[in-house]
Amino acid sequence: MATEVRTPRTGSAHRGSFSSRKVFILAAIGSAVGLGNIWRFPYVAYENGGGAFILPYLVALLTAGLPFLLLDYALGHRNRGSAPLSFARTHRRTEWIGWWQVGICFVIAVYYAAVIAWAVRYTGFSVSKAWGDAPDEFLFGTFLQAGDPGVSLDVVPGVLVPLAVVWLAVLVVMSLGVQKGIGATAVVFIPVLILAFGALVVRALFLPGAGIGLDALFRPDWAALTQTSVWAAAFGQIFFSLSVGFGIMITYSSYVGRRTDMTGSGLVVGFANSGFELLAGIGVFAALGFMAQAQGVAVDEVASDGLGLAFVAFPAIINEAPAGALIGVLFFGSLVFAGVTSLVSVIEVVISAVRDKFEMTRLGATLTVVLPSAVVSLVFFSTTSGVYVLDIVDHFINRYGILLVAVVSMVAVAWFARALGPLAAHLNRTGSVPLGRWWTVLIAAVTPAALTVVLVRELVADLASPYEGYPAWMLGLFGWGIAAVVLALAGAAMLVRWRASTSLTPPDDDPAEHTAEVAR
Repeated sequence: MATEVRTPRTGSAHRGSFSSRKVFILAAIGSAVGLGNIWRFPYVAYENGGGAFILPYLVALLTAGLPFLLLDYALGHRNRGSAPLSFARTHRRTEWIGWWQVGICFVIAVYYAAVIAWAVRYTGFSVSKAWGDAPDEFLFGTFLQAGDPGVSLDVVPGVLVPLAVVWLAVLVVMSLGVQKGIGATAVVFIPVLILAFGALVVRALFLPGAGIGLDALFRPDWAALTQTSVWAAAFGQIFFSLSVGFGIMITYSSYVGRRTDMTGSGLVVGFANSGFELLAGIGVFAALGFMAQAQGVAVDEVASDGLGLAFVAFPAIINEAPAGALIGVLFFGSLVFAGVTSLVSVIEVVISAVRDKFEMTRLGATLTVVLPSAVVSLVFFSTTSGVYVLDIVDHFINRYGILLVAVVSMVAVAWFARALGPLAAHLNRTGSVPLGRWWTVLIAAVTPAALTVVLVRELVADLASPYEGYPAWMLGLFGWGIAAVVLALAGAAMLVRWRASTSLTPPDDDPAEHTAEVAR
């Protein structure tokens, strides 16, 4: 781990770095593999053609997910900065896009921590099957104490305590720095996650009825490929699961050595993420097949996604399955490990931006970011209305935050800054997979067009009927309102001047740095 030093070129504290390409890859996989891989992909695949969904999914991965992942890598690795600094060094007038990504990450962090806290509690609940015979009533009644949709400041101690513990753990990890904190966490958590979830999948495959669930998941419905909604679902899933478009991979790649093979690393991360999603699909639907057989119903009557799958369907499975407590500990423990590595990556985007903008020490920036994040998280998501606020914020910040900023950033980099050429050249210097004209066409036209279709579909659906039937004022405040405020604050953050000692010239274009590198 490099010591904190002042550099003449920027005048800022050394930003830190990953000790090796392997650590960077594990950290990037840790960010990409999150809760959505486990509880979102299986159901999305099932609802959109089953085995046939693999085709549009692979097309989306190859034409959108991986190309955009490499764009993020190029921005961060070439510009050696946080999301705002990397965009500012690409073109001064695109800095606000980086701050938009920072705001999105802050919002995600404050509610994502709550879901991890739930998983922590449910890992313990699995041992005694505390939810009893009615997991649904237990989740919303006994555990979350949720009433009617609205805003309440009534605290739920069962959520408050584990949520505080999660934020304390995040504070410790982030204070330790890039390698000793983020890198070390990934090196430990990712192998443990793979082992735990692998064990869960093996156990699920030997449950009675597992074959029924796998048949439901993988039986191809080729007619589904003619529906635009299926292709839109594939592109949406890739962006939701790969951690691209909202600053994480820009930040992580800025901590990697100049001679690192970034294009090869991108392929490893992309396919590892998709491989885990496929593994999750097998494990989840094998378990759902068992549940369907045990209840004498069809798989579609027990299949669900999101919170329903994790905190209602799986507890029901645990109640019926042999060695159910073991399955519960493995499943919810996997959610905790996957969630923590993703949460760490999200909050690092904010910390890195604060450090770059105000030239703060690692500890100072960590306290500045984590403490307010924890307070907001505890105030809004440890209350009896927390689950409703979380659901609304998650829906809107994903659609009108992550997807929208992804489209804007591609268009800005390709057509406004016209930086795709220099970015491709940078990655091609050490990359094992050369980026040619195909990459430029995908980033400048194909990928933003595909995501625009997804966005329009989502917008039409949200305007046609209130999301999940929530009151209009809640959707306006926590949905459209949060998405708009994040964008407005991004513009305001851009007005804050960089310190005079911070160079806005890309390091690759800095003659002094080239001279120093040649001398070495």
